[in-house]
Amino acid sequence: MDGKMLARLSAIIFVAIAITATAIEVTRKEEPAQVRPARALQPPPDPMRESLRRCQQLGQMAVSNPDCLATWAESRDRFLGREPAPSAPQSSEGR
Repeated sequence: MDGKMLARLSAIIFVAIAITATAIEVTRKEEPAQVRPARALQPPPDPMRESLRRCQQLGQMAVSNPDCLATWAESRDRFLGREPAPSAPQSSEGR
């Protein structure tokens, strides 16, 4: 095969592929886009997240806030997959 014949054969193959791809694209049926409700995309409210946001907004004062310290400990345990630490036993007065 000489160079001209190879170039013509390549051009014919390219045109055949282009025509086939165009025919497939034209005959493809458009599937309607599935519309999801906007609220389905929002996660359910998480009290932990709200508490962490409040502590974040407190800034430096959150370091001395016992609620923030407890929230951070709970968040850390949840992240690490640990069971929450048992709370200190309540002392009963009057025994």
